[in-house]
Amino acid sequence: MRYLLDSALLIDHGNRDVAATALLRRLVEDGHDLYACDVVTCEVLSRGDEADLRHMQALLDALEYVATTPAAARSAGAARRARNAAGGKRALGDALISAIAADLGAIVVTRNRRDFEHAGIQILGY
Repeated sequence: MRYLLDSALLIDHGNRDVAATALLRRLVEDGHDLYACDVVTCEVLSRGDEADLRHMQALLDALEYVATTPAAARSAGAARRARNAAGGKRALGDALISAIAADLGAIVVTRNRRDFEHAGIQILGY
């Protein structure tokens, strides 16, 4: 299976969160395809000290990197527009992550289920 890892999972793993670490270990051991995208890369490398950043970079280097495609960018824009028209808010990063996951046919792995549940994609929570 394909999994697009949200920044929450990677940050929680870096902070030694037991549930995040156990889930990530299981996904690796089960041989799933694990992806990080440009949005996640930017988010996880935007905070922390030098040791944290080295750890996060090593973790990102172990994942398959995917960039936002033009189709995913258009889809994210449409999703944000529709959500805003309905009176809700949709963060740009979450809209892009959802669209990239849909493009890949991947499941988003996150603890922030509500950030993604209205996007119509599969979610694996922890």
